[in-house]
Amino acid sequence: MTGIEIFAVSAALAQGVEQGALEAAGDVSLLGLFWQAGFIVKLVMLGLLCCSIWSWAIIFDKIFLFARTRRQLDRFEEVFWSGRSLEELYRSLSDKTPTGMGALFVSAMREWKKSFERNAASPIGLQARIEKVMDVSLARELDRLERRLGFLASVGSVAVYVGLFGTVVGIMTSFQAIAGSKSTNLAVVAPGIAEALLATAIGLLAAIPALVAYNKLSNDVAKIAGRLEGFADEFAAILSRQIDERTGRAS
Repeated sequence: MTGIEIFAVSAALAQGVEQGALEAAGDVSLLGLFWQAGFIVKLVMLGLLCCSIWSWAIIFDKIFLFARTRRQLDRFEEVFWSGRSLEELYRSLSDKTPTGMGALFVSAMREWKKSFERNAASPIGLQARIEKVMDVSLARELDRLERRLGFLASVGSVAVYVGLFGTVVGIMTSFQAIAGSKSTNLAVVAPGIAEALLATAIGLLAAIPALVAYNKLSNDVAKIAGRLEGFADEFAAILSRQIDERTGRAS
């Protein structure tokens, strides 16, 4: 056998060994890597995927909620500053379950009417009670707007580390398999490393949108809170002037 024939046989054997290793390694697609992963890595991937899906559900829910809230604030401010009677506006809202500025307005007017129906003697005490009920209503509105935003913050800060945990476990398992097979061929090593790194990729996929959305939605909450606080201060000043006028007439 000549040297050329020996080289050809060696190349064929090497190609056969590499092909066998590739076949033994299995599917290297994303779905294939997931099914080949160990139980812990699979659990990490599924958990991160569930967190990502729930994060997107929260993101879309908050986007629609904040858009609806801003429209409600615009409509209420337009009606409130149009010169419409406060009593008439209160009657139109008191039978409903108002939100936003409407909730602050109704709570303040309800305390106002109760106090004067009971002939409250202290205007200072009435002013303090009105401000208190508006503070409580404001806290409820902000709690409604901020609900479930903490989940986005948790996913944004923790998902990457959870993915890294899955990657570390996957790489340890791959090294154990390499030690057992006593082969360092890239075709044998690569799939195990790839399925381990897939956990980190899914962690980043869950964390990045959640963190970006949390920052954006938190900024939106702060803007809405500023509008609500501004209205509460203005309405408290209006009621304070009316309290002074009524007190002056009574005296």
